[in-house]
Amino acid sequence: MMGSLIRGQGLAQKALRGSALTMLSFGGMQAIRLASNLILTRLLYPEVFGLMTLIMVIIQGLNNFSDVGITPAILQSKRGDDRTFLDTAFTMQAIRGVILWLGCCILAVPAARFYAVPELMWFLPVAGTTAMIYGLLPTKIETANRHMQMGRLTLVELATAAMTTLITIILAAMLGSAWALVIGLILGSVVKVLMVRYWMPGPPNRFHWDSDCAAELIRFGKWIMPSTVVGFVISQGDKAVLARLLTLTHLGIYNIAYFLASFPQMLGTAVISRMMIPIYRSAAEDPSPRQFRRVRQVRAVLTGTLMLLLAVLAVMGDDLVQLLYDDRYAEAGPMVTLIALASIPALIGLSYDQAALAGGDSRGFFWVTLVRAVLFLGLFTLGALEAGIPGALAGQALAATLAYPMLVRIARKHGVWDPWHDLGFAICGALLAIALLR
Repeated sequence: MMGSLIRGQGLAQKALRGSALTMLSFGGMQAIRLASNLILTRLLYPEVFGLMTLIMVIIQGLNNFSDVGITPAILQSKRGDDRTFLDTAFTMQAIRGVILWLGCCILAVPAARFYAVPELMWFLPVAGTTAMIYGLLPTKIETANRHMQMGRLTLVELATAAMTTLITIILAAMLGSAWALVIGLILGSVVKVLMVRYWMPGPPNRFHWDSDCAAELIRFGKWIMPSTVVGFVISQGDKAVLARLLTLTHLGIYNIAYFLASFPQMLGTAVISRMMIPIYRSAAEDPSPRQFRRVRQVRAVLTGTLMLLLAVLAVMGDDLVQLLYDDRYAEAGPMVTLIALASIPALIGLSYDQAALAGGDSRGFFWVTLVRAVLFLGLFTLGALEAGIPGALAGQALAATLAYPMLVRIARKHGVWDPWHDLGFAICGALLAIALLR
C-alpha cells in the first residue's frame, strides 16, 4: 500500500509526494537559513538586519505592485504546457524585472527620507538588480509545479540556498557590513537562475511575443496585480509599519523573532501555492464526493501539521531564542510566542483563496485579499500605536478573524468550504492561546 502511495499517479498520491517534497525543500531551506542566521548574527550587528529588512520590504512592495500573475496563470491555464505561451510569459517576466529595478532607483531617495535612513539611497538601487536577474528565471519551475513534479526542483532550491548562504557568510566575515547581505543577495539570484536553466529538465525559454498568449496572461493577471498589491500589506505591512515606529536595532530583533515564529505559516504558504491550485483544479474536473473527501484529507493533514508547529513555537519561543542567540537578541523571545499565536486565525482558512485561482476567478481572489489587507493594516497599525508590538499582533489576529466570512463566501462559491475543519482547528487554537496568555 505504501508503494502505491509513493508511485501512484492519482490526485492523492501526487499531493502526498508533492507535499512531502515541498516540506523537505522548505524545511531544508529554513534549516540553512537558520544556520546562516545564527552565524551572521554573530558577525553583524542587529541594526544591519533592520536595514536589510527595510530594503527587502521596499523590493517586495515593488514586486507585488507589478505582479501580473504569471505563475498562477501557467498553473491553471489549459495552455500552460504550450511553448509559445511559456515563452511569452518569460518575456513578460523579463520586462517586468527591468521595470522593478528602475522602480528601486526612483524610490531610493524618497524612501531614505521617509524612513530617515540615508543608507537606503545607495543600498536600494544595488539590491534592486536582483529583480532584473530573477526576471530571467526559466518557466521550468512553473512547469514542475503544474505537474507536481517536485524532485529536481527540491534539489535545485536546496543547492541554491546552501551556495547563497556560504557566499553571504564569507562576505560578512570579510566586509562586516550590510553590503555583505546585499552582494550575497545578488550573487544568490545569479546562482538560482543558472541552476534552474541548466539543471531543471525541459527546453530553455527564448524571448518571444504572441499577442493571443499575452492577452490571456493579461486578462488573468488584471486582477492578480491588484491582489498582490494588497497582498503586500498582509505579507510585509507589519515591517513597513514598525519601521516607522522602531529603531533599526529593534526592527532587526523583531525580524529575528518573525523568522522563527513564521516558519509554519511560510511552510503552509509554500505548500499551498504549489499544491492546492493543481489539486483544486483536478477536483473541479471531477466534483464527486470521493474527490471532495480527498481534498478534505489533504487540508486536514496540512492544517494539523502547521498548527502543531505553531503550538511548539508558541510554548518554546523564549527558550529557543535564549538557546540560539546571544543576549543582544533576548527581546525576541516573547515576540516569538506572540507572533505564533497571532498567526493561528489566518492558518484556518489558508487555502480557500487558491480555489478561486484554480477556477480562474482572479477577481474573487482580489476582493478576498483586499478585505484581508484593509483589516490587517488598519488593526495592526492601531494596535501598534496603542500598545506597541503586543497590540499590533493582537490587531493582526483580530483582522484574520474578521476576514473569515469573506473566505467562507469564496470557498462556498467554489465548493470547497469545510466548516467542521475550520471549527475544530479554531477551538484548538483558542485553547492554546488561553493556556499561554492567561
